[in-house]
Amino acid sequence: MAEVTYKLGNETLIKVLDGASKRLTSLLKKQGRLESGALRVAVVGGGCSGLQYKMDLVDGPANRDILVESNAVRVVIDPKSALFVTGSELDFSDDLQSGGFKVTNPNAVVTCSCGESFAA
Repeated sequence: MAEVTYKLGNETLIKVLDGASKRLTSLLKKQGRLESGALRVAVVGGGCSGLQYKMDLVDGPANRDILVESNAVRVVIDPKSALFVTGSELDFSDDLQSGGFKVTNPNAVVTCSCGESFAA
């Protein structure tokens, strides 16, 4: 098995707030990946504003990823997505209408009314 090479980042890239940390810890624990698992945050084309976030639970960083440990959880971001999310905060809401993981991104110059996409 080839060794994975990745960089270590810090909370200037993305900061995980308490709500997201608790939810991620719960999800990773249910999957038995609490020690090694991470949330992958990626920026992909799509949505009504041009860019949107894609999030997945993964076993750990892949080659060239940036690994950020924040608020007792791990987040991995590919270098291209890192350009768009620098300075962002990740939170979680249980709200029935607009619940789920939410990224507050200071780089977003335009966001859509549904809050699911942005332009930078």
